[in-house]
Amino acid sequence: QVQLVESGGGLVQAGGSLRLSCAASGRTFSSYTMGWFRQAPEKEREFVATINRNGGSTYYADSVKGRFTISRDNAKNTVYLQMNSLKPEDTAVYYCAARRTLGRITTASEYDYWGQGTQVTVSS
Repeated sequence: QVQLVESGGGLVQAGGSLRLSCAASGRTFSSYTMGWFRQAPEKEREFVATINRNGGSTYYADSVKGRFTISRDNAKNTVYLQMNSLKPEDTAVYYCAARRTLGRITTASEYDYWGQGTQVTVSS
């Protein structure tokens, strides 16, 4: 089992940047595929990005491609989401998630563990 804790959210102006972090407990972090999702008020949780176990493969939602970068440091048990050129429509609670199995999975229900989320607000 793994516990996930996100940090780094906040209020930023449009065009600005934020870096989210997700710290994982346990000694098996490198065995998990990691993902970032977000949920805006009154909307369903949506996929943002995913990264494989060794960080060599990433995949992004079209809405963030070219602006967001997912990365991980297995020595620090941490996954990151660098968010640049932020837009008001990026405003949401951002969640990191972990899954034990391989694959480029974009469906929230396929992930096994979730953090509590961190709020990102982008003002226009």
